[in-house]
Amino acid sequence: MNHFLNRIAKDLTNTNLERYWPNFELVAYALYDKNSVFLFNHPRYNQVPLKTYKILKWDEQFVGNTLILFNGYPTAIADMELYDDYEGLFSILVHELFHGNQYIKEEKRFPDEMLGITYPLTKENVEIRNRERKSLYSALLETDISKKKQYLKKFIGLREKRAEGIKEHLTYENLIESVEGPAWYVEIKAFSEKSSLPNDFVLKRYGKKLIDVVESTFNIRRSCYSSGLFMCLLLDELSPDWKESFLDTNATLFDLIKRLNIAAGKQAIEDVQISHETEAAVNFAGESRKKELDEFEAQIGTHLFIEGEIIALSFDPMNIVPFEGRLLHKNYIKVRINNQEYLVQQPSLTYCAEGLKNINKLLIVLKDKPLETGDSLLITGIGEIMGQYTIQEDTINLVVN
Repeated sequence: MNHFLNRIAKDLTNTNLERYWPNFELVAYALYDKNSVFLFNHPRYNQVPLKTYKILKWDEQFVGNTLILFNGYPTAIADMELYDDYEGLFSILVHELFHGNQYIKEEKRFPDEMLGITYPLTKENVEIRNRERKSLYSALLETDISKKKQYLKKFIGLREKRAEGIKEHLTYENLIESVEGPAWYVEIKAFSEKSSLPNDFVLKRYGKKLIDVVESTFNIRRSCYSSGLFMCLLLDELSPDWKESFLDTNATLFDLIKRLNIAAGKQAIEDVQISHETEAAVNFAGESRKKELDEFEAQIGTHLFIEGEIIALSFDPMNIVPFEGRLLHKNYIKVRINNQEYLVQQPSLTYCAEGLKNINKLLIVLKDKPLETGDSLLITGIGEIMGQYTIQEDTINLVVN
């Protein structure tokens, strides 16, 4: 993968990035594997002549594909081990760099993530939402302008209808679309540019995520990325200058769609007939969430339960499965225990009383038994945690202050 590094540096310049978005400012970025970090364009590191990147030893700050503050500066990061192809690695890096551009431009449309975890999977809402997403998909693929506007009119009407029943949670959707949709927009532009695949094929590949009823019901947050992307692409067609001022406003993508003056009416929620497809998707989502948590709890290994005052500091909201007061963090979670910070870089289960951050109990399934010191446990890959503990076969209960 290292042979991609110089090509990345050549392709990622302010000038090139402006092909995807006006005034796209380049922040720092890093590619990494389990051993090394290849850091580019960071103001704290002087680049050596003839070298385009600084090689650092990997540490726990570099987890997932995301934007981090590395030494106080926004830095887009991507895991090289997840990609075999250049276009995949390049496009996800452009995606995360766009989040860096949003950071510099002081993007403020970030939603309350608690609304995503508590999102109501009612059959009425899911039914209307699925119809709405199919209308949005059809609007983009339609070439006849009159029919395109008819699909958009239907899309707007269905979303306005949903607002009557889930106003707060629909605001969550609108905001996620407006933050992540443009990031997916620049990602697909970058992918299409570097890939040999036809543009229509790429669009339909991304579009599958928009109209997959089961997936869009199971993961509400991630499903908003594709609806945001399709609104961006429609705005390109119907209001080509929309990007020029988008980052300077508080308007959502849906606000801009409504400003296209495509009139739409609302229907009463009680008029909605639930399809068998929706019934199946809602049932599948509930059963799948329960199954994932049950399978996690049934894993073979040492079950470490940490109880007491635990504060979640950061986590990956894309990879959380909620079910009945429990949250399965499939990627990682950083927590504060006894005024110390710990990164749990493996799946874990949190039991929450209020919100996402206040944790009553944390379950981690360990491959190796922790080292006992009498008043603490030394846990491989996590660190030493002080507290009182009891051990019964493969279950450890650790109580912290």
